[in-house]
Amino acid sequence: LWPWLLASSGLSALVQLVTLPFFPESPSYLLIQKGNEEAFRKAIRKLWGQGDHQAEVDDIMKEKVAMASTKTLRVLELIKKRSLRWQLYILMTVITTLQLCGINAIYFYSFEVFHTAKFEEYLIPYVSLGVGLCECLSSILCSTLIERFGRKVLLCGGYTLMCSVLALLTVTLSLQHQFFWLHYFSVILIFLFVTFYGIGP
Repeated sequence: LWPWLLASSGLSALVQLVTLPFFPESPSYLLIQKGNEEAFRKAIRKLWGQGDHQAEVDDIMKEKVAMASTKTLRVLELIKKRSLRWQLYILMTVITTLQLCGINAIYFYSFEVFHTAKFEEYLIPYVSLGVGLCECLSSILCSTLIERFGRKVLLCGGYTLMCSVLALLTVTLSLQHQFFWLHYFSVILIFLFVTFYGIGP
């Protein structure tokens, strides 16, 4: 069953490969990048129907004018530009913390934790699959929460909860040989960590 499950991810790629040639190009791409106004209006009619879409057309026209007046910066110019320095610092901080937050370690050692928790060998791949599904569902949940609470709250809250879970996980893994029930608590913490990762960062 597992080879078929792994191969199923290619099904969506095949569907995209077959159907994408029949989809129209993005109107903003046709106008801003290609400069083809006729194809731009044709794509708008195909995507939005024959109604009056002048407001949307005006927005894309304004975007084209704004992009034409914006200078493209090289990497060194971007680093030297004072007005963009804080945005660059924030972006680097978010990317760095995302790489060092511990999600890769959790995925790497989760199999061993499940094994120590005395799960049957044939069940462990399904529990691991559940961890991945948990991340997927929490990412979907995040898309609804982000509009309500904003990115800053979700980032700070997510990292705070992830730190708390990692601290508890360290304790449970250290004491798991003294208390048998801590094995199962460690498994719960792994699911919680992945959930908070999907909702936050």
